[in-house]
Amino acid sequence: MGRALKAAFATLAVIVSALAAPSPAWKFVEKGVSGIVALEAIVVSPKLVVFFDRASNDPLKTADGKTAWGELWNLETSTGTPLKLVSDTFCASGALLSNGTMVSVGGNLPVPPDSNQTGAADGRMAFRLFGPCLDPPAGAGCSVFEDLEHLHLAETRWYPSSLRIFDGSLMIVGGIHEGTPFYNTDPVNSFEFFPSKDGGVPRPSAFLERSLPANLFPRVFALPDGKVFMIASNQSIIYDVETKTETILPDLPNGVRINNPMDGTAQLLPLSPPDYIPEVLACGGSDKSDQTPVEELSSQDPASSQCSRITLTPAGIAKGWEVDHMPQGRMMPEMIIMPNGQITIINGGETGYAAIKSIGITTGNSNADHPVLTPILYTPSAPLGRRMSQAGLPTTNIARMYHSSVTLTPQGNILLAGSNPNGNITVLPPGQPGFPSEFRVQTLDPPFMTMARPILANVPTHIRFNQHFTIQISVPAGVSTTSVKGSRPPFMVSLVSDSEIPVALMDLGYSSHAFHSSARLVFMDATLSKDKRSLTVLSPPNNRVYPPGPAFIFVTIGETTSAGAHVMVGSGANPPLKDQGVPLPI
Repeated sequence: MGRALKAAFATLAVIVSALAAPSPAWKFVEKGVSGIVALEAIVVSPKLVVFFDRASNDPLKTADGKTAWGELWNLETSTGTPLKLVSDTFCASGALLSNGTMVSVGGNLPVPPDSNQTGAADGRMAFRLFGPCLDPPAGAGCSVFEDLEHLHLAETRWYPSSLRIFDGSLMIVGGIHEGTPFYNTDPVNSFEFFPSKDGGVPRPSAFLERSLPANLFPRVFALPDGKVFMIASNQSIIYDVETKTETILPDLPNGVRINNPMDGTAQLLPLSPPDYIPEVLACGGSDKSDQTPVEELSSQDPASSQCSRITLTPAGIAKGWEVDHMPQGRMMPEMIIMPNGQITIINGGETGYAAIKSIGITTGNSNADHPVLTPILYTPSAPLGRRMSQAGLPTTNIARMYHSSVTLTPQGNILLAGSNPNGNITVLPPGQPGFPSEFRVQTLDPPFMTMARPILANVPTHIRFNQHFTIQISVPAGVSTTSVKGSRPPFMVSLVSDSEIPVALMDLGYSSHAFHSSARLVFMDATLSKDKRSLTVLSPPNNRVYPPGPAFIFVTIGETTSAGAHVMVGSGANPPLKDQGVPLPI
């Protein structure tokens, strides 16, 4: 009787324990505070993220006691260290080169009192190079190189976009010469490159001229044939870098604009073998005319809920944009590609516009209001009208409005930081309208962050194009690898056999002003060994499908995703590089 009673209590304890243990779920987690407002962010190593702000009055100080506006954020310790900069990075862009160097492009002309506090130089023509670290895990020895006299843009550019293209160099698109309050009234209607092409002479763009005045931070994407797709205002083109020609594509439907100061967001959807057919999704923004006088605009004007999607093939272009809708309108949202191919839409406000205190009716200093605190999960393969879901997604209490940043991390969760729709660092007393300068850092953790996950080992540090390579994998007990349905993202084409598992090759991108430039996911075919301990993976066919440079490899099996393994794709040499691999069939 005693033993039976003990057994019953033991069984009850197991049941109670199981009931008490929370099931895996999405959740927001606070991760300390940054020393600057992180209005730009880029992952530069498995453990480190670079943040940039304007040269202002942030609390973080450099070793010489001056105000910092660059910060190196450690994902393991949730702490930051100052980066010493020369020029003002306010509203810059950036990307990674084929050799792994991070390049920050453009910026602002600091004015008093900011210039008095920081000593920052004019950043509008600046290139900032983030060099290798002596101690990558901790960030010791990390530095930013600037030489404003010898290393600079051909034109002043504030609010430009930048993109790594097929030869590993950066394409720099658009911007504004001088600061204007709202519309782009002093435009830079040209493209240039780093390292420079065409003898350093910018290429004029009729597209940028046509799309004025709401065309800042053009949404630009490298297509798998090497051409570049662009959206500015509500217009779109494909630009051929090699022939210097523009092909006009259909406008976004219903007059919706997605570029600053009417910021929506856009993303190249994941590319899958064998055809790597490109599709672009554009969400949010405003259907207000860009000819509306600023004094007639209000922070209470509704943002657009529209999402438009286009397939960039001859048939898809002829069909035009397919319209869907988010659960609510969003101004200044951002899209994050998840390793399983879904898209997280996050941040922004339900009403208003981008920029700071520059329209008829504002909320404090903010041109936008009514922050959207619950993200959306978008599944590309779901039927139209059923792709958006907020089910099971958490709600945060931190508004991420203008000048916020967000990025996927190598751990597979989403890092959120920044927000500052103010002219300077601003603390608001309770009840005062507007939004304060935000220093709290968060992650949005997918359910798999609390589950047993695949573990990758012996991943090559360099992978060439169109080559097989092997990685070791430890598959958690109880996770099935025999079911195709359970082991592949639901929107991928049917796999050849049950032993095949899709592997994601990802550029995590550069977050600035509701756009994640260069963010990219290319699925690679992979076969699991019979003993389920190794994967044989086929890399992308060429440097146009995945522009050469750094990447993270993730493996998703069922509902779980591994942490990312850092690799260099291609030779790792300085740009520009010649074509590598094999061309796609025409």
